[in-house]
Amino acid sequence: MSNTYNKLDFEKQHKIQYNSDGYFIANKKPSLFDVLKKKKDKVVTVVTPVYNAEKYLTKTIDSVVNQTLNFNEIEYILVDDGSTDQSRPILLDYAKKYANMVVVFLEKNTGTPAQPRNLGIELATAPYITFLDADDWLEQDGLETLYQILKESNDDYVVGKTIQVETKSTKIVGEHESCMERRGVLPTSIPHIFQHLGPRSRMMKTSVLKENNIRYPEMKFAEDKQFFIDVLTNAKTISTTTKPIYYLNRLDENDASLTKQTSIIQKMDTNIKVINYVKSKKLDIKTEKMILNRLYEFDCITRLFNRQHFFKSKNKEAYYEKFNEVIETTKDLPYSIEDQFFHPINKVVYHMFLNGDQEKIAPLFMWDKKEKVKEIEIIDDLPYMVTPFEENKHIRVSMAGFYHEGTFQEDKYTLSFSVYGDYIHEVNDIVLRDRNDPANQYSFNVMKKDDYLFELTIPMSVLKGFKKAGYAIFLRYNDYQKISLIRKEPNQIMYEKRLYQFYTTVNSNLGFNIK
Repeated sequence: MSNTYNKLDFEKQHKIQYNSDGYFIANKKPSLFDVLKKKKDKVVTVVTPVYNAEKYLTKTIDSVVNQTLNFNEIEYILVDDGSTDQSRPILLDYAKKYANMVVVFLEKNTGTPAQPRNLGIELATAPYITFLDADDWLEQDGLETLYQILKESNDDYVVGKTIQVETKSTKIVGEHESCMERRGVLPTSIPHIFQHLGPRSRMMKTSVLKENNIRYPEMKFAEDKQFFIDVLTNAKTISTTTKPIYYLNRLDENDASLTKQTSIIQKMDTNIKVINYVKSKKLDIKTEKMILNRLYEFDCITRLFNRQHFFKSKNKEAYYEKFNEVIETTKDLPYSIEDQFFHPINKVVYHMFLNGDQEKIAPLFMWDKKEKVKEIEIIDDLPYMVTPFEENKHIRVSMAGFYHEGTFQEDKYTLSFSVYGDYIHEVNDIVLRDRNDPANQYSFNVMKKDDYLFELTIPMSVLKGFKKAGYAIFLRYNDYQKISLIRKEPNQIMYEKRLYQFYTTVNSNLGFNIK
């Protein structure tokens, strides 16, 4: 925005006087009658921390105002953490228009969204609460979808589909959270439930937070991770839904997030804090293993070593020293952390480190990232990827699928393929997903023909109903995990003036186009 902003002039003009706790509520003080009525008629509290968010703030707020759930039933709390751009004037304009929009100004910037969110929890009066970051936005019926599920199920927590919006593409985040409709399930019944712990797409009972004193720790990174670990370990039962709820802004021009401004070493320090916090909770062993696996495998191996910042770093010793600190946290555990790893390559890297072969980690992960088309060998009926490294020539992969034949007939398309791996008995279906609109997808059950051979049949009358687009094709197993089918040659047919083409992608996987 072109208008200049001066914090002191703004505070003087609008008579802002901070209280002893260091914040000011911009809306006029309501009467006791208004407070009692507010508690009665608001069903959901939305909390948004704000800091220098003028670029996207209007879109974010409007996505709440325009919900299918009546906005008068929503308590919207926006806490500004000392913005120096036009965020505060924008918030004040909205506060004047909507009595149920609670705008709070913090006297000093805290440097973390934790305190603004925690203040939102303290001020919340509705029975349900959800969080929305100031650069993201909601599906129009997102709040109504989550609220109705919790109201009907009486579960403590619900999570739906998050769509990550990037400059050149979109994708679904955390598919385990939104691959199916679940009601009344234990959090630990979903193996990956602790793998994605950001605030998006989820709603919970406010009482769960207040009665268990669950708050965000004041850290620049991983504060939401620790918070939702506490939420999920205190939730008796939860729900999940396939419906789109939340759009996560990862556009190239959105570069102001704390995550992008925090170094990997700083992130590792907070990850170690969370590891020690989880250990101190003395959870049951199954839950502890699930949580620590996410922290050790994903945060401390994948995010530390399998990233460009590590490959390009001239000070890899700093990475090794930090991972040694991670290793120290494992020494009093009654189990080996590698037993819980989801990805076999991470076990190899873990042993490289323990054996003093740290210099081999970067070449292996660099090859893994660069080599999109990997040779897969089946040894003793299990899949292995073939690497150029003699000491690790074959590394297990969990699952692999191979295209055999695709045939167009007058009224159907038949696909045969083989599958090898750890979860061959948990194969669910084939998913065709629009590459530009991940919410547009179709799934088809598959038939097992023998030990490793499967078959899929799609009627042409069904394909006729697809919109023109390019589709990624996945084999789905374990409810939500997925792999592509490896193949080489295309096959196609013209049907009622449309070209239906199953083709080979640049990564030698099966893809589908309608033109």
